[in-house]
Amino acid sequence: MTDERETREVRRLGLEPTDLDGHTLDELTDYLDAGRQPADRSIDESPGCQLALDALERLQGLGAELIAAEAAAEPPVDENWVDRILSGIAMDARAGRRIPFESPDPHLDLAITEGAVRGLIRSAENAVPGLLVGRCRLDGDVTQAGAPIRIEIDASALHGQPIPKVADELRAEVDRGLRAHTELNVIAIDIAIKDVREVSSWAGESR
Repeated sequence: MTDERETREVRRLGLEPTDLDGHTLDELTDYLDAGRQPADRSIDESPGCQLALDALERLQGLGAELIAAEAAAEPPVDENWVDRILSGIAMDARAGRRIPFESPDPHLDLAITEGAVRGLIRSAENAVPGLLVGRCRLDGDVTQAGAPIRIEIDASALHGQPIPKVADELRAEVDRGLRAHTELNVIAIDIAIKDVREVSSWAGESR
């Protein structure tokens, strides 16, 4: 892979070349193919490398069948949907705002990052086969305890699934996760299905 292409592909993942801490996409692909063994601390402790590995793993999970189906689709499908998924992954990796926990001990200052909460929201897709979460946003002042927060999620769904049903399942899973692990005052969870994919085995291939 040439330096120019490497730079272009890294930026496609929502990163800058310096975010990989001296590693290349080829090295990260090989590391992923080897099951991340033997462990490499310079990769495992690099937020940028972990973001790139996450994005590469998601793309690999879509498989050759997806690529073939996209190429044969009539009418032509929107080719930017993968970029939207990657853009969401890139945003999740950024720490964002600091979300405090209430504590009876004034000497304890407990908090969770906005990026960690977005990661928690994204993990809910594992309970809803056929969905991939793209971008998720926390609308409201998360830095203030008790402030009303609206969760906005963009997702891609598998063709043939009842969209309202899978959206409700994702909403319920996100709600459970947020109630269990945060103290956010969530007043609404809005889910927008931005893309519908035509691949019959997507749910199995992408897990």
